[in-house]
Amino acid sequence: CKVRAVDAAGGLYLPDADCTPGAVDPAVTEANLASTICKSGYTLTVRAPTSDTSKIKALSLTQYGQTRAASTEYDHLVSLQLGGTNAVSNLWPEPNRAGAPGTTNPKDAVETRLNKAVCSHRVTLSAAQNAIAHDWVTAEKDLGL
Repeated sequence: CKVRAVDAAGGLYLPDADCTPGAVDPAVTEANLASTICKSGYTLTVRAPTSDTSKIKALSLTQYGQTRAASTEYDHLVSLQLGGTNAVSNLWPEPNRAGAPGTTNPKDAVETRLNKAVCSHRVTLSAAQNAIAHDWVTAEKDLGL
């Protein structure tokens, strides 16, 4: 597996689609958005504890031929706030500058904006999930946001 740099200086990387295709929770649907991803605090109820994800993270690193680095975030390709899961097929070692002074992970802002678009019914849940899994860098543009 290989991470693809779209813009390394800007912190824009994509996972290998064969290794990290993304995975969604079938319990999150258009019909229950208000009680799931659109409910404040939802991700706290579905985020797996570190003790449960340590093995998954190690497997993910091994797949990508990496060792843990301070500039790597184990990220959900389809974010929890879009109904993603904690499955190994949805986690990848994302290189980023998060934690460096004055920096954040640019993918986080995209995830939040997509969540708001789904919760305001500007895009469907499945469209947002598919767009972020395909290419989070272009997801908003691809959805016309």
